Amino acid sequence: MDSIDKLLAELKTEYEQVQPQQQPKSTTSQSFIPTSPKSASLIDNLLAEVKADFVEKDVAEELKRQQQLEQERIQQEQLKAKQLEALKIEAKEWLAKVDPFSSEGLWFERFAESYSSKLEAAIEYLRSN
Repeated sequence: MDSIDKLLAELKTEYEQVQPQQQPKSTTSQSFIPTSPKSASLIDNLLAEVKADFVEKDVAEELKRQQQLEQERIQQEQLKAKQLEALKIEAKEWLAKVDPFSSEGLWFERFAESYSSKLEAAIEYLRSN
């Protein structure tokens, strides 16, 4: 919003410089005095349009940013799903190869007791290693 206020101030300054001086100013700190109510309303309308344009652009940029964030979130979820699928394949292969009577196989049997399936346990085991 600072950029809007700055632009509005610049427009006001330019308008003051362009307007013919109908009244001599007694001090430099005297505020802007429009030449007529009609010109003041035109300036107000112009400034309101400029401000509305900036607000509209800000809203459009925010919407675009939110859409980009949503797209990134979807891509992250897809990547996680692919990684999980690859880990499932690896876990199935590991389960097929592990000797259930080896020390690792016996340890895994105890480890897998706290999971709903051996595949889930194998996935967690491989994920941690």
